[in-house]
Amino acid sequence: MVDVGGKPETARTATAKGEVHMRPETLALIRAGALKKGDVLTVAQVAGIAAAKRTAELIPFCHALPLQHVAVEFELDNALPGVRITATAKTSGQTGVEMEALTAVSVAALTIYDMAKAAEKTMRIENIRLVEKTGGQSGDVRNE
Repeated sequence: MVDVGGKPETARTATAKGEVHMRPETLALIRAGALKKGDVLTVAQVAGIAAAKRTAELIPFCHALPLQHVAVEFELDNALPGVRITATAKTSGQTGVEMEALTAVSVAALTIYDMAKAAEKTMRIENIRLVEKTGGQSGDVRNE
């Protein structure tokens, strides 16, 4: 692990995004709440938040952080077709929350896949990326 003990505590945020591509028929089932496993987006939201809170257990060299806020949001996009996922994590600390935001998006996407796989096995999880981070010595980063 990197020693962050000498770094000052600052407010830090990170936002990540990703997509689950699927057939229009599968997206319609999600929109209608008609999949056998239940409310896909609510379960994926809870899974993403829970995953962000456990990032240090999943990624070997991540610091355990006291998260102040995690949000996971979805956009059902007919043009994709699929689900766009956005996750934002916030803390005050000596290291950033990029991995927490990325983990939230990844696990939310995997949960969508799991819950909809009975309807479609050809879904694709794509384009998981950091779009913005604020705080820390390296300064703010905006990738989109």
